[in-house]
Amino acid sequence: MSLSARFDEALAYAHEAHRDQLRKGTRIPYISHLMAVAAIVLENGGDEDAAIAALLHDVIEDGGGDAARREIRRRFGQRVVGIVDECTDAEVIPKPPWRGRKEDYIARLRHASPQARLVTSADKLHNARTILADYRVVGEALWERFNAGRDEVLWYYRSLAAALKEGGATPLVEELERVVNELTRLVKQRNG
Repeated sequence: MSLSARFDEALAYAHEAHRDQLRKGTRIPYISHLMAVAAIVLENGGDEDAAIAALLHDVIEDGGGDAARREIRRRFGQRVVGIVDECTDAEVIPKPPWRGRKEDYIARLRHASPQARLVTSADKLHNARTILADYRVVGEALWERFNAGRDEVLWYYRSLAAALKEGGATPLVEELERVVNELTRLVKQRNG
């Protein structure tokens, strides 16, 4: 499969929307995460619409709101905006309290479309891999980057993996589960 100019346009749009953002607690441009998620989607059978949604999965949530939704629909179509909507955990600013927002997202994920589950699996796998790699380097100081504590973050990723697995184990979901289990093991090892 080759990617069309729509993908190029989506990459440029994602870069513009997130131009000034960095990955939490790092100097890494946020667009690197979006490119990694799109790559994981493509490597796991996603089509161009799913890859575009992967690039745009945080645009609505990170402050774009309904205006971004309309722009995504106009530029990339209803299927892409539908996937992005399913991947959005909240679009209001300020965001609702963390735990309730995450519980609602996990509950919605159980009924999400296969494309949204693919994008979410890729997103959470990339995040989990990054958390694991950073934990190996900085240890417990890592948790200061998050809006929730260590135990809450671990709960969230375990719950995501379980919810995604309910829809059918895929190699991507199994990899997410392995990474989360390894992170959990390291945390227990370091903290007794």
